[in-house]
Amino acid sequence: MTGQHCRGFLRPLAGRGTARHLSPYPLSEDEETVIGRDPSCQIALNPNQYLIVSRRHATIRPCSPWKQGWEICDLNSINGTYVNGYPLRGCCQLHAGDRIELGQDGPQFIFECQFSSSPSPISSVPPASSLTPVSVIGHKTPDTVTFSQLFPLASTGQDLTQKAFLRPAILTVVFVVLMFMAVGKPMVFNLLLATYLTGAASYFVYQLCGKPKPWWVFLGCAIATGLILTSPLLPLSIIIFRDILPGSLPEEGELISFTSLLIRMFFGAGLMEELLKALPIIGAYFLGKLLRSPWREQIGVWEPLDGILLGTASGVGFTLLETLGQYVPDIIDNVTFQAGQGSAQLMGLQLLIPRLLGSVAGHIAYSGYFGYFIGLSVLKPRKAWQILATGYLCAAILHALWNASGFVSSFLLAVVGILSYTCLAAAILKARAISPTRSQNFATRLF
Repeated sequence: MTGQHCRGFLRPLAGRGTARHLSPYPLSEDEETVIGRDPSCQIALNPNQYLIVSRRHATIRPCSPWKQGWEICDLNSINGTYVNGYPLRGCCQLHAGDRIELGQDGPQFIFECQFSSSPSPISSVPPASSLTPVSVIGHKTPDTVTFSQLFPLASTGQDLTQKAFLRPAILTVVFVVLMFMAVGKPMVFNLLLATYLTGAASYFVYQLCGKPKPWWVFLGCAIATGLILTSPLLPLSIIIFRDILPGSLPEEGELISFTSLLIRMFFGAGLMEELLKALPIIGAYFLGKLLRSPWREQIGVWEPLDGILLGTASGVGFTLLETLGQYVPDIIDNVTFQAGQGSAQLMGLQLLIPRLLGSVAGHIAYSGYFGYFIGLSVLKPRKAWQILATGYLCAAILHALWNASGFVSSFLLAVVGILSYTCLAAAILKARAISPTRSQNFATRLF
């Protein structure tokens, strides 16, 4: 079609392999046309109907000035983009009749052209009858089988590490092998199991947050929390919150009302422990201000997502030290005296697993929730003290409710745990929505 100009359109298909008279989307000759579930996309799909589609899934943009037409590029979508049945790697030029599919069995579009003698700006969508007819019925995916289809490992490349959770799977295998080697060594086995379970909980929160941050920052924050708990700060805090303030813990067998118990837990556990866990986050904030880029961004606290991630790491450090350094040894000593070493080790393991699995609704939830407010105070400095006070009190109340509920009812304990995790999840979603780096965070591309 020499001398003719093509005006591009993208026609959605109503069903797999079936074309109906649906209005086509005109393609800009100057700007990109992004397709996805995000409302800001030029072609915004129903986010509740097309779960397979990423928020920003693919883009169609004009080719270079000396090359007429359009090309489609995948935006690192989780389920991939297919052109005529073939997975799209990077970008490729579109030709009239090309079928585009967003994920396998996802929504489909047909690329169409309307030819004219001279270029003209797209001012309106032409009727379907004026577009170049495209035969869709009977269109089949090529029957040939490629080498990469028979051996997928040969072509997955970078996607394997980015989208298939390869690293967590490798770490899981490593921990499993190490735990096999530690059978018969209870202390080593418990340490490996504790590290793996808390690491899995941290990774879960990290994926929800979706902001890249180096692993060594999390490790450093967890270690810092452990050092604080083994320093003179802990005995000093106990004097302040449990001896001076009404935070003394109940003695074994002491009869006490739930209200009184809640008040004691609020001061003696909630306020005290949440303050100690927040110290590494605050330290990271001040350290970040002293450093230069890129260290300042990697270490510092600049927004709520940073606070949540570092709060999670601090909660992990607190949980590990409290569980392995206090609760498990205590129950082993008590049961050993009564029933022997074998029963004691079993009881220690039975306590270890639920405490660490529940940390995502316990210490991780409280400190991560408070971390949200610490990051928000950085983002909103004029209201910093009001924000910090609100977050500190909310985290301390949740913590106190959890501790007090354990003396009353298992059902109430479950309700408080669900509430704690719900608060953390709500904070993560809000932090993602207001994040200054939202367009670079990988959580916006995961779903």
